[in-house]
This record gives sequence, structure tokens and C-alpha cells, in this order.
Amino acid sequence: MTLTRRASLMSLFAAPAAGALFAWSTNWPASATNPTPKVPPAGGFGARYFPNVLLRTHEGEEVRFYDDLLQGKSVIINMMYTLCQDGRCGVITSNLVALQRELGDRVGRDIFMYSISLKPLEDTPRMLLEYAARQHVGPGWQFLTGDPADIELLRRRLGFINVNPVKDADINSHTGAVRFGNERLERWCMAPGGTNPRYLATLVESALL
Repeated sequence: MTLTRRASLMSLFAAPAAGALFAWSTNWPASATNPTPKVPPAGGFGARYFPNVLLRTHEGEEVRFYDDLLQGKSVIINMMYTLCQDGRCGVITSNLVALQRELGDRVGRDIFMYSISLKPLEDTPRMLLEYAARQHVGPGWQFLTGDPADIELLRRRLGFINVNPVKDADINSHTGAVRFGNERLERWCMAPGGTNPRYLATLVESALL
């Protein structure tokens, strides 16, 4: 890709990307001593920001989120659950399957895909394995479950949040977006999960590689 084309593509995506980053940096999770914090921690969005929680993959493997899945990698992440009431999760997953095909063998080599269950008590590794098989998911894409408190922490740290507490409590409001980023470069963006797969692949490659 030429520098001119890359610059053109990034200019098209500059506004939504900047918005995603701004939303993340200004919604740093609250604590008892700091109810409305406004800035990320010193050192950026690295090990001090991302929780290294224990998760289980759809293949039954135990992994640490930061150490095993995120550190130094380019990733695509979405939130979902297998029995999505409005059917959106299946639609988004199908779109991401098309994205995976667009990216080809880069998935699992240069880019890693993760889908995190919003209903970890229901979505066992076996449930996620069956879901991935139904959706014809390829290699390099892992479906993840874990302790509910850890999943909630991940959701917030990854920026799948809504400033309206009523909407934020509705898990369906977090299934329509895709977060993608380069952890090593601390470059993060978000896009609608229903974005045209070919265009989304171009955005991902331009932003992450």
C-alpha cells in the first residue's frame, strides 16, 4: 500500500478512530477514591491498564488475557454471547468471518481475533466451540469465557461501555462494535461490527500493520 493511499484511508477513518480513542481515555473506570477519573495511567495502555485475568478458550485452554493474548500483538476484539436474543451476535460473527477471509493467512500470524462472551456462566468452552463450528470460524480466532467479574472488568477496560447506565446495563448494547488495536504501538480504534468486511479489512490493515 502506498503512503498516499494509506494517508487517504486513515484520513477517512480519522474522525471515528479519534472518537473511539477519546471515549476510551475519558471513561477510565471509576474507583471508590476516584469516582470520575479522566486520564489513563502513566505508561499508557499496557500491562498496567489491561487486566491479566484468567480466561478459557473455546478449545478448553486456560490463557491469561494480557500475557498470552494481547502483549505485543495486533488484535480484533468483539463482545458476544451464543444465545443472543436479537440475533445480532450471529450477524456480527458472520460479518467477522467474512473479515477473517479478507485478511487471509494474516489471521493467526500478524493479527489475532478474539470474541469474549458477555454471558460467561452460560457460555462454557463447549458452547463456544459449537458456536464457532456453526459459524465456520477459521484458525487464529479464539472465543473466550471466564469469571463474570473478570469479563466485566475486561468489557470496561476494552471500552465496550455506554455513558448511560441504563443502556450500559443492557448487554445487547455491547455486541454491535469491534475494537481493533496494536498493543505494541498503543494504537486503538473501534468500528461498527456490521461494516463492509472488505472496507473493514482495509481499515484494520491500515491501522494495525
